[in-house]
Amino acid sequence: MDFSKFEKKIEVEFKDKDLLKKAFTHRSYINEHGGSYWDHNERLEYLGDAVLELVVSRHLYDKFPEEKEGILTSYRSALVNTVTISDSARNLDMNSYLLLSKGESKDTGRARNSILANAFEALIGAIYLDQGYDTAEQFIANNLFHLTDNVIKNRSWQDSKSFFQEKAQDIVKITPSYQVLDETGPDHDRKFKVGAFLGEDKAGEGVGASKQIAEQEAAKDALKNKGWDN
Repeated sequence: MDFSKFEKKIEVEFKDKDLLKKAFTHRSYINEHGGSYWDHNERLEYLGDAVLELVVSRHLYDKFPEEKEGILTSYRSALVNTVTISDSARNLDMNSYLLLSKGESKDTGRARNSILANAFEALIGAIYLDQGYDTAEQFIANNLFHLTDNVIKNRSWQDSKSFFQEKAQDIVKITPSYQVLDETGPDHDRKFKVGAFLGEDKAGEGVGASKQIAEQEAAKDALKNKGWDN
């Protein structure tokens, strides 16, 4: 695998090319092709996760000097969650460089999001080890900081279920409930449709790769339908 094109894209030229390769190496690839525990990216992911959290925390601390720590924590969670960083990994075409087993390479659902997110964190860990903190910080800034305003505008930092429950209890004195309306797709790529209900009234619907995600989407839809999302 030639990573030179990828290095140009992220504007980081690695001194240790094996370290970059390891960042893209999934455990399943080692299991299928031979190698040791030390040859896949999970330890780099561990390190990169810590660097990512520190860099994003400092960014939010500086950007929102009047905000309380609880809200900053919610902002950070939205910026570094699996969906956000797997999307950033796709934007860098990291899919094309992943080293996976034949079985894992066929999966394009929820599992691939997790693999991409883990590789993104492993890449941060590799950059940190090879180039130092400042370069890792710049990489994170280039690929995540611009999403901050959208996270706040779209309220993706907010726990929609908690907010919907708070509004429903305050306005209509009802605690919301959730029901699975439909399940589709194979076991490895299941999709759930969930309804958010206020008593017998279906206030919103949501679809997700898990019941929990679908419930959050249903609550978000219900907030919008009720005009409670402002």
